[in-house]
Amino acid sequence: MSNWIEIVALEDIPKLGSRVVKTDTMDIAVFRTADDRVFAIKDACPHKGGPLSQGIVHGTSVTCPLHNWKIDLTSGEALAPDEGCTNVFATKVENGKVYLSLKADEVAA
Repeated sequence: MSNWIEIVALEDIPKLGSRVVKTDTMDIAVFRTADDRVFAIKDACPHKGGPLSQGIVHGTSVTCPLHNWKIDLTSGEALAPDEGCTNVFATKVENGKVYLSLKADEVAA
């Protein structure tokens, strides 16, 4: 049985933007970078739980809209000098569709 679920067409996520996937236990922010890479992390900053999906994407990081913490989209780690991390979820893009694995901390192939 596959862990992958189709969530959205790549074109439906604006470049440098995000979409939110709601699960029974949390919200997951799915980001698209300027070069069409896709990342997914728990939609909660490790600092005060701010909505990362509303932050500004730059490179492979997002800046939390509440207190400007920068979170690495590849690892979920806060960038120095801040400390902490959030869950990371694997994503893949096939035939223009974005897929998400709901198994946390899985590394995308």
